[in-house]
Amino acid sequence: IYNLGEIGLFEFLVEENISLFEKYKFERIFTTSPHCFYAFNNRYNPRVEALHYTQLFSELLDSGKLKFNRKIEGIATYHDPCYLGKRSKIYEEPRKILENIPGLKLVEMGRSRNTSLCCEGGGGRMWMDIPGTRLAEIRVQEALETGANILVTACPFCLLNLEDAVKTTGNEDKLQVLDVAELVIRAL
Repeated sequence: IYNLGEIGLFEFLVEENISLFEKYKFERIFTTSPHCFYAFNNRYNPRVEALHYTQLFSELLDSGKLKFNRKIEGIATYHDPCYLGKRSKIYEEPRKILENIPGLKLVEMGRSRNTSLCCEGGGGRMWMDIPGTRLAEIRVQEALETGANILVTACPFCLLNLEDAVKTTGNEDKLQVLDVAELVIRAL
């Protein structure tokens, strides 16, 4: 809402959310959306501490509270969501999680981390219908070039956009798109 220019509506919702949060006792908020994570940490005047779920899983791995018992055979490449990577500088936690899953090999795309190519999912261009010009389709091709059979991300907008791009490029039999959380669940 904020990035669409609806500043007044955003500020109203911030106040509504803060009123709701004050009714409950909690220390932190965990988000699945990098966009919400960024908003809580950068647009709420640090009144709310938020973590992205990959940060929580990373903490749980470090403490030994999260252990993977199932092997997942596959080659994965990770797509850095813009609001988690470039905007929030969260690069290591998702990779650490993937690297700890038994049987899963992690390979990097040529453009990754701070040079990652935006898939346009969070930017609202996921409805662009000009084949070959959608950045998500280019991103799928980059993932395939690594030899990966799993394209992993940690953003619901990226997930939907990349899943669609796999279909529109006819690569359903070559590349599966999954969220980090889906792989964590499968590996428990």
